Amino acid sequence: MDENIRKVSEELDSAAPGLTHQEAIEAFRIRFLGRKGTVSALFEQLGTVPKEQRGQIGKQLNDLKNKAQGLIDAATAGQQNSVINTRTDLTLPGYPVQFGKLHPLTVVMNEMIEIFRFLGFSVASGPELEHDWYNFEALNFEHDHPARDMQDTYFIDRDLLLRTHTSPVQIRVMESQKPPIRSIMPGRVYRNEAVSARSYCLFHQLEGLLVDKNVSFVDLKTILLAFAREFFGPQTKIKLRPSFFPFTEPSAEVDVSCHLCHGKGCRVCKHTGWLEILGCGMVDPNVLKACNVDPEEYSGYAFGMGIDRIAMMRYGIDDIRLLWDNNQRFLQQF
Repeated sequence: MDENIRKVSEELDSAAPGLTHQEAIEAFRIRFLGRKGTVSALFEQLGTVPKEQRGQIGKQLNDLKNKAQGLIDAATAGQQNSVINTRTDLTLPGYPVQFGKLHPLTVVMNEMIEIFRFLGFSVASGPELEHDWYNFEALNFEHDHPARDMQDTYFIDRDLLLRTHTSPVQIRVMESQKPPIRSIMPGRVYRNEAVSARSYCLFHQLEGLLVDKNVSFVDLKTILLAFAREFFGPQTKIKLRPSFFPFTEPSAEVDVSCHLCHGKGCRVCKHTGWLEILGCGMVDPNVLKACNVDPEEYSGYAFGMGIDRIAMMRYGIDDIRLLWDNNQRFLQQF
């Protein structure tokens, strides 16, 4: 047995210089340490050795196995270092450092906020997990009001829900402040809608509220025209169409002339020359009463627009899901 161990050790020494590539290393491992390898065969013969010699022979076999494994580990490490040295060219320029950029939704939201700040509006915020009173009832939605079906809601329980619009912030502002009030409310809202190219279950809104004495629809139209021309361009026109919202009366939808085709008609505006951007109206007296504001003394207007929709118009994006997929190739364009 001693002679066999010595011969295998010499074979290891003679085979070691040939471990220059991965195929040779694997062949070496199979030859000596494989299930039918030379070293494994010697271990199988250990049972034939007299008991008084097994301890010594066993130690020699373990040393032989460790020697073979050490040669394999050294050769493998050498191969890895060789690959690293081959692939590393220190004369090449370094990889460029990529700096983060604002998301297109953030860019559009910040620009809209700055425009309304310039027009004299303050910025207010409120909770996204809202009470039914603020999200519906105080806004003239009774429990059995059919207009509740206009918004598919994520209810947490009977009274708590994820807000479906930022209008609850208007109620909180009117509860905490006395007129005159001039404020905007940007933020995220949630609706239980099927995800498609045109709709998403999570999106952003910016709403505005002005409450003071002798406020008229003319004031509302003037502020919306000023915003549209500042955001879309000085030649922008607006068009108001009658509509219905439970919390405003009268109510209107607002269209702007398409800033891409300048009203001539294109794919984005569906060849109409107009783009719908927001809903608005005069604050319903019932909403003022719910906030302890005297509708005989004060009046006001409110408006709300989807930031995601306006961002899509601004950049010609035809699928809202692109704004939420975190695709670096898409986002780096902005």
